[in-house]
Amino acid sequence: MNTRAITRNKKVVTFGEVMLRLTAPHFRRFSQTNEFIATYGGSEANVAISLANFGIPTEFVTRLPDNAMAQACVDSLRAYGLGTDGIIYGGKRMGLYFLESGAAFRNSNVVYDREGSSFATLRPGMIDWEKILSDAGWFHWSGIAASLSQEGADACLEALQTADRLGLTISCDLNFRKKLWNYGKSASEVMLPLVQYSDVIFGAEPEYKEIFGISPVGFKATDTSYPLDLSGFKAFGQKVSEQVPRCQKIFLELRNSITSNHNLLAAVLYAEGTLKHTGIYDIVHEIDRVGAGDAFVGGMIYGLLTYSDNDQKTLEFALAASALKNTIYGDFNQVTVEEVEGLMQGNASGRVVR
Repeated sequence: MNTRAITRNKKVVTFGEVMLRLTAPHFRRFSQTNEFIATYGGSEANVAISLANFGIPTEFVTRLPDNAMAQACVDSLRAYGLGTDGIIYGGKRMGLYFLESGAAFRNSNVVYDREGSSFATLRPGMIDWEKILSDAGWFHWSGIAASLSQEGADACLEALQTADRLGLTISCDLNFRKKLWNYGKSASEVMLPLVQYSDVIFGAEPEYKEIFGISPVGFKATDTSYPLDLSGFKAFGQKVSEQVPRCQKIFLELRNSITSNHNLLAAVLYAEGTLKHTGIYDIVHEIDRVGAGDAFVGGMIYGLLTYSDNDQKTLEFALAASALKNTIYGDFNQVTVEEVEGLMQGNASGRVVR
């Protein structure tokens, strides 16, 4: 596998599980509620929705049961302009996840109910990758798809080998979820061979540690004047690059949580021996942080496709998109390019736009 140029002007394909999200309302605990707010979500679907909102032709690939709930989900995805022709049907159920939103010093809590779902029982050979990727320029996947079963990891490999052979740009979100790795193999054991296909990698520092064994540099900002350890992050990027020689761009989003609703965000990018970094966003009244990393990835892919070789603008766009997601309820980042660029330019004031 050789390093290749970023492929532009073709559709993006993302691959993963979309689930029904059931949220306890009004920051209640599970034990306090007798009702849940139903929405849809899932990392790779979240990325696809961001890209569709930004005007990038995007197709989402998954496996769903052939029933009315799944059709309602597909209708919701299509409403955002997302391509769904690559979705296949089979199995017995959609995956679910339950969310108890944190407040102040109480953490959020997620309970997954996805064992035996249509996506979790996906096997190699079920998806016609040759057809789906024939007119694509970019393929995006994440570690979640490989975490559910060995067969799921094998299906990822099948997709990656096809994308590689067809010359697509490949991006990976490491997306380590401790609660999902239950089939007898470690995340590092499964993911290290798969990430070798990556032209672009994204993750948080703890996720890089789980996959690559690289100790975090650290980000403990309590205000926007915090100085990033730039030499430390450059060395960090070099270590990742040594383990994945093909990878051209290594992105990290940095987050320090003061409370469940007060977070500080920054980001760095290591590429071709150099490090770029952003300033810091101080988000005091967070609404919903679920999907913020996916919003970064959507912004990252958009930036790499749109801003040509301006990696600094790409990095700043990705972080601004992620920062805005913290103010949006639900998994999907329902913002426009103009809103993201407005935040980048310092035009966001919180005033009513009349």
